[in-house]
Amino acid sequence: MQWIRSTLTILRKDLQIELRTRFAFNMVLAFVAAAMLLVLFTLRADQLEPGPKSGLVWIIILFAALSALSRSFISETDKKTFDLLRIYATGTTVYTGKLLYNFLFTLLINTATFAGYIFLMNLQIQSWPAFLIMLFIGTAGLSGVATMTAAVVSQADRKGAIFSVLSIPLFMPLILLLADISKTAFIDGGDGSLNNITALIGFAGVTITAGILLFDYIWEE
Repeated sequence: MQWIRSTLTILRKDLQIELRTRFAFNMVLAFVAAAMLLVLFTLRADQLEPGPKSGLVWIIILFAALSALSRSFISETDKKTFDLLRIYATGTTVYTGKLLYNFLFTLLINTATFAGYIFLMNLQIQSWPAFLIMLFIGTAGLSGVATMTAAVVSQADRKGAIFSVLSIPLFMPLILLLADISKTAFIDGGDGSLNNITALIGFAGVTITAGILLFDYIWEE
């Protein structure tokens, strides 16, 4: 129970900071809107073949994640509050609290992105189970990779650049899986992506577990 309370305290702290400033949320929404309009008018994405059109949204989400999710630990270092967290919380509770915040933040952004993308590209959801699994498990995978990488680079110089360099190779297999599942969700329907869904669940589970196990070593440094 103490672990749950500490985790929720970290989550509530980050949520209150974001609700007070709304800086990250507004920044990412503005980026997503600009990226979708750019894709629509320069690439004529609404006229693309159904396969590329269904997966292109994850490229937008990837760069939106790179622009915002690195702040989960880096902001603590910039504000000199990292050492304060060490006094009042354990490494595991800090990590899980940050992970939950990143998951909720990314889920909100992804939901808004898909709503706008489906409207602009005139897409129809053919398989709701595939779409919901893609949305929730894909968000968990993005959050797991971003939180783990942000924790690693939080003590380094030029954190933003290092975050992008380290996280993009980890994001790429996830984005490829999500693009394939998008094709099932928006075009094929049915259960054609069962293997990809299994791989997606495994990827998200491994990255989240690895982050929890490895964060104690980062926390003690």
